[in-house]
Amino acid sequence: MSDVKATGAEATSVPTKVVMNQLPGAGIVGQSPLHHADLETVAKNGPKQGGVKFKEQKLMGLLTLRCNAQNPEQAAVAEKLLGVALPTTPLTSVEKGDTSVRWISPDEWLIVVPGNKAFALESAFFADMPGHYSLVNVSGGTTIYQLSGANVKDVLKKSTPVDIHDSEFPVGKVVSTVFAKSSAVIRRTGEQSFELVVRRSFADYLWLWIQDASREFGLVVEA
Repeated sequence: MSDVKATGAEATSVPTKVVMNQLPGAGIVGQSPLHHADLETVAKNGPKQGGVKFKEQKLMGLLTLRCNAQNPEQAAVAEKLLGVALPTTPLTSVEKGDTSVRWISPDEWLIVVPGNKAFALESAFFADMPGHYSLVNVSGGTTIYQLSGANVKDVLKKSTPVDIHDSEFPVGKVVSTVFAKSSAVIRRTGEQSFELVVRRSFADYLWLWIQDASREFGLVVEA
């Protein structure tokens, strides 16, 4: 998009970048894809013990970055803004503080930050990043599910064809794959814990699937 500025009889086209803060104003309450499920009440009144634990990490900031990590200038700016270098080893992730970066493809990364930091980070990239690149704020179209517990792997085995054995899926590994006939970006965060980045349009369906897949192990919802 560009602004056209006229000077006398001449007009010049000045490139501009449009950055929009996706967080609502103080007068509007932000709602996650599972707002209707009232997970806080479910967590309060539901089971406190079970083999699977579920939590929606709601209203996070997610940005998709595409650039050339072999370009030293771009790599340096990305590291400065994120506080951590872009992971270049396939299917890996890095994390520092409240920022995590997932490798998606040789020139694509998914950045996750607290929702109230996404706008500032996006603006900083547009101000400082040199060269040809793409940065898209996808926060409004996604949410993150946290799955953990002694039987979390059993639920994943029901849901995805990915081999999640420890030797094939170590802590920190990331895959973009099929999950329950939908899709998810799955990251292993601990020995018995995983994160699923899921599309907003499939959030309710996957929540229902997880409930059913966890039934035999016992499901504990955490607010």
